[in-house]
Amino acid sequence: MKEVLEQLKEGVRRFRTEVHEENAEAYRRAASEPQRPHTLIVACADSRVDVETITASGPGDVFIARNVGNMVPAYGEVPGGVSAVIECAVSALQVRHVVVCGHSDCGAMKALLQPESLTAMPTVKRWLNHGQAALQVAESLRAEAGGNLLSVLTEKNVLMQLAHLKTHPSVAGAMARGELTISGWVYDIGSGEIRIAEDGSAVFEPVLPVSVSAIEAAG
Repeated sequence: MKEVLEQLKEGVRRFRTEVHEENAEAYRRAASEPQRPHTLIVACADSRVDVETITASGPGDVFIARNVGNMVPAYGEVPGGVSAVIECAVSALQVRHVVVCGHSDCGAMKALLQPESLTAMPTVKRWLNHGQAALQVAESLRAEAGGNLLSVLTEKNVLMQLAHLKTHPSVAGAMARGELTISGWVYDIGSGEIRIAEDGSAVFEPVLPVSVSAIEAAG
């Protein structure tokens, strides 16, 4: 296992000599000023989902909570890390937007569809109860989904977690004052495409490259 640590060390060296050195001024500012992230992103813990990269964010731009299945427990249940992050981001850091980001080929969504795969992981099984309502909605659409049930569940889960998000007093208050907006994202790992359902919409629209957006607008 020592080779894994060595691989990580090599990554640290490259970060110091390449990434950090090339962005030295941004890191100096981040170290000398209080953090002022504009967005909280609740994303899946999947190692293929690199939140900072897909949003082209720098140090201090986004506050991030990651967990299995990008779940947001409804307020009032046993307090946990996700709830604490939400409260901190909205009340203390005063982020202006919150994203719940799901992704393609999500292992958590596959586990919801195949609960027998969780027999040896009782903690994960309990955690994924936060996605049961989304599973019921997706199952009701099984006939319409055809072979895309996993994709349907991924979208419905993001929408359900947005509904849970709104039960948090800090979020509800900030939204009522017009200080906060929220959105749901689905990131396709293979293509790089991100589709967004803005607050109030259940439809995920792709974020198009600037050139494509300009052509469509002109047409």
